[in-house]
Amino acid sequence: MKSKNIALLGSTGSIGRNSLDVIDANRDRFRLVAIAAGENIKLLQEQIKFFNPDRISVKYKKDADRLKNLFPDKEFYYGDRGIEEIVSDNGIDTVISAISGTSSLAATIISIRNNQRICLANKETLVAAGELINFELNRSRAELIPIDSEQSAIFQSIGANKKEYLRRVILTASGGPFFRRNKREFSQISVKEALTHPTWSMGTKITLDSATLMNKALEIIETYYLFNLNKDQIDVVIHPQSIVHSMVEFIDSSLIAQLSWPDMRIPILYSLSFPERMFFENKGLNLSDLKKLDFYPVDTDKFRSIELAYYVLDMKKNAGAVFNAANEVATESFLKEEISFNDIFDVVETVLHDEKFYPIRSLDDVEETIRDTKNKTANYIKRRKPK
Repeated sequence: MKSKNIALLGSTGSIGRNSLDVIDANRDRFRLVAIAAGENIKLLQEQIKFFNPDRISVKYKKDADRLKNLFPDKEFYYGDRGIEEIVSDNGIDTVISAISGTSSLAATIISIRNNQRICLANKETLVAAGELINFELNRSRAELIPIDSEQSAIFQSIGANKKEYLRRVILTASGGPFFRRNKREFSQISVKEALTHPTWSMGTKITLDSATLMNKALEIIETYYLFNLNKDQIDVVIHPQSIVHSMVEFIDSSLIAQLSWPDMRIPILYSLSFPERMFFENKGLNLSDLKKLDFYPVDTDKFRSIELAYYVLDMKKNAGAVFNAANEVATESFLKEEISFNDIFDVVETVLHDEKFYPIRSLDDVEETIRDTKNKTANYIKRRKPK
């Protein structure tokens, strides 16, 4: 396998740190050329010293200026424009997109136009701008390889099979901490409870999205665009052990699944090495130790997020961008204890159903939708009675 020059977007987050573990263990195959981070400057400094990237982008100019004094031989950038600058380097052939939200959307489009491989850990990219991303991909030689464990499992399970052989994909969800909680208790759930995930260690936003199953709703939309499926080809089941990362059913009723211990370094490594596989020093699965693997249907009355995802796919146009932006504001309000856990569903559903959708034809359309939706959602929350 040819050595890869990598730009890592989101180096100080959970996916970013796992990506650096993979890169460090395979320095003969992977070289970190550029890196982007947010506000965790202390950790970023350590990463710069250890991996010696040429180009670095941070959120704020003051941090870029301070780092430039510490590392005068490096190139520094800042803001959303900084992310775009570091992926524009012609020497980069692979971009790991691990920044949550939509701030790296423009950089993703640049990467596609530069015919780079994008290892995508960012659901919001396809949720907010799936049609635009696919339009750009169809005009380039770029590759979009998923990092999300569920999407990677589908990607691996489909393998070389033709699309016409595919009956459906089955996304697995851990169920989060409230899978067995009565819906009547949802309004009493605390922020601390919601941020305690039973199997995965993740950032605040994705952990909360896992608790509401908004994360799985975003994955339904992402799956639709990533694999060019019909919405009725996408199912979800609760799988508390998080060992089966997703499954694919073919027209002959064969079911193929990808299994492993919950470890994001596995799909990260596969996204970088595809179509090859590389050795990974890790604990293997002993199926006799597992004893059982459980699967349950999703209670869509309790977790309305799932039905909202299918509504988004019915509406198409800019509905995904509206859904994602409304959820971002609602989750932030919950974390500030301005609304209850159950209110998250009410807020997102109300904003989504009150919207008149229009086609996404450019990045400006996506950004306008996000900006308008965030304002509408914030105003709606202010008008609501206190929780």
